[in-house]
Amino acid sequence: MNAPRCDRTQAWAALKGHYEAHGREFDLREAFARDPGRFGSLAVEAPEVFADLSKNLIDIATQRFLLDMAAECQLEARRDALLRGDVANLTEGRAVLHTALRAPRGDGPFSTEIHDVLDRMLAYAESVRDTARSGIRHIVNIGIGGSDLGPQMVVPALDAFAHRGLTFHFVSNVDGHDITPVLRGLNPADTLFVIASKTFKTQETLANAEVARAWFLANGGVHIDKHFVATTTNVAAAAEFGIRTTFGFWDWVGGRYSLWSAIGLPIALAIGADNFRALLAGAHAMDRHFAHAPLSQNLPVLLGLLDIWYRNFHGFASRSVAPYHQGLKRLPAYLQQLEMESNGKCVDLAGESLPFSTCPVVWGEPGTNGQHAYFQMLHQGTEVIPVEFILVKRPTHDLPELHTKLLANGLAQSQALMVGKSTAQALSETAPTASTQLDAQTVARHRSFPGNRPSTTLLLDELTPRSLGALIALYEHRVFVSGALWGINSFDQWGVELGKVLCNDLLPRLGSGDVTGLDGSTAGLMRRLSA
Repeated sequence: MNAPRCDRTQAWAALKGHYEAHGREFDLREAFARDPGRFGSLAVEAPEVFADLSKNLIDIATQRFLLDMAAECQLEARRDALLRGDVANLTEGRAVLHTALRAPRGDGPFSTEIHDVLDRMLAYAESVRDTARSGIRHIVNIGIGGSDLGPQMVVPALDAFAHRGLTFHFVSNVDGHDITPVLRGLNPADTLFVIASKTFKTQETLANAEVARAWFLANGGVHIDKHFVATTTNVAAAAEFGIRTTFGFWDWVGGRYSLWSAIGLPIALAIGADNFRALLAGAHAMDRHFAHAPLSQNLPVLLGLLDIWYRNFHGFASRSVAPYHQGLKRLPAYLQQLEMESNGKCVDLAGESLPFSTCPVVWGEPGTNGQHAYFQMLHQGTEVIPVEFILVKRPTHDLPELHTKLLANGLAQSQALMVGKSTAQALSETAPTASTQLDAQTVARHRSFPGNRPSTTLLLDELTPRSLGALIALYEHRVFVSGALWGINSFDQWGVELGKVLCNDLLPRLGSGDVTGLDGSTAGLMRRLSA
């Protein structure tokens, strides 16, 4: 609470002057022409992740001003307080210790409790993975938000390491169109349901769990206690449901940071105990980098500072994430919750309204699919949207020719965003599909690209449990950095609550048709739905 907010620092004022003098008209093509060593000076090595920041609208001077701002905002002290377990979630009076979940035994707060649960969970996972003895062939994870997005992202990402005798299904939406097709293809005798709810009160999760239990019993299922397991802290409620096997976690584990906890049970079931520990180890390696690397070479810090430079000075309202690896197809959705639920705030820690923008919209699709969908807007649209490319050097399949094409596409897109194409260049080219009814100059203007559009490339040698753990932890710490400098609480999510409260009021009204006291729009829609 005592650290200054970023806009109240001397560095912020210096950055405004720097932006007007050098940042607003910064041209990447000129920057590379002036500085042949730009790639090397703006590259950062972190555990398992190499980052090329050279195609961003920054230079060494910009970084220096941003680092000065981080120092004025006491970022290092706030980071250290977070990592040692001080109260970081001030509005709920909680520590934020997802980093402790991946610390080695004996290292970090609550180590004994954490590793007791981890050991028990991984032993259980191994018993289920022994399919000859367990009889389990299908795993259905029922959760929502952080209890769904983390496992649903990681399991396909690590498909190369997954148990070939198990098939994984994820149900989150309270819409019956989500769970119905999943249950249609299952047999109760070889299915295990994982009910993931910290409180065992989450409305959507419990509704789907009750549907699953009814289906299980109606189709000849026996021994609910053997086919249902819960990741929850509410053991009593799980027992009342019929569940005897539970794995808990703590109030200092936020939902969007929970895949490292018992919520990661589906991940452990998929990749096994050793690989789950490798996932934790990769995240812990990034934690140590974040804790100890100088800020000028600290990748989460530099990415968080870049986010502030783009959001508050250039005014860029969104960022596209383009992983060039099909296994990371759910990463953009995972990052939406991680970043937008964390930093989508409009008041600071003191409850004062913020005079500047905070979280950008985060969105994306895997390459090369995205190239044939939204990349048109990235290249020629009226808005500048920074892009984050994620490339993986070595595939885990035996089709090298496809992987080479994939990498070439990723490199080409980042290059094209930067270099663009002038009207004169387009005029000198032949466009076979261009209309012959238009003059060449008009066609050339349609085929020109402004260029100078920024991107970051994150490079992994291979997508493994360890490298994926490091990548996820990188994004977690980046979100903390930007949130800390904006002076907001990145660890609550009160914006989720109001809709839940109103839903509880509207639910019985849909049955009764009572619209008393409702606004005209909601009342009108209620009447249409109830007719």
